[in-house]
Amino acid sequence: MKLKVSVLAFALSISIAGIASAHGLHAVGADRGEKVVPNFSRPISNLPGKSLIAVEVSYAPGGSSPPHRHANSAFIYGYVVSGSIVSQVEGEPARVYKAGESFYEAPGAHHLAGGNASKTKPAKLLAVFVVDTDDKDLTVPDR
Repeated sequence: MKLKVSVLAFALSISIAGIASAHGLHAVGADRGEKVVPNFSRPISNLPGKSLIAVEVSYAPGGSSPPHRHANSAFIYGYVVSGSIVSQVEGEPARVYKAGESFYEAPGAHHLAGGNASKTKPAKLLAVFVVDTDDKDLTVPDR
């Protein structure tokens, strides 16, 4: 029985990694205390060519995301599930969002800063993308 559960868990982790890779959601900040896990992905039936994709972004205490851009078609809604998240897009000041608060990023926005506002407690964010279905690289780190 334990072997069956282990094999199932391994298969599930491979599937999640495949979904993340297929949508360009590789953990660009894994070495910075950031973990990105796919949560939901589905074409929007009444908006041909558009999809809704949700990912959970977890930050260790003091964790952060490197500066990045998202697909030019991506409208992003962020909801802070727990802890406090700092976020800054180009042209706007950095802002801290607490659990229960939300924000958005317009298509083509350059995300300059993002991460856990706390050095002692973890934080989690749900990011929901409305994006062109053909866009595979949803997150591209600055070079």
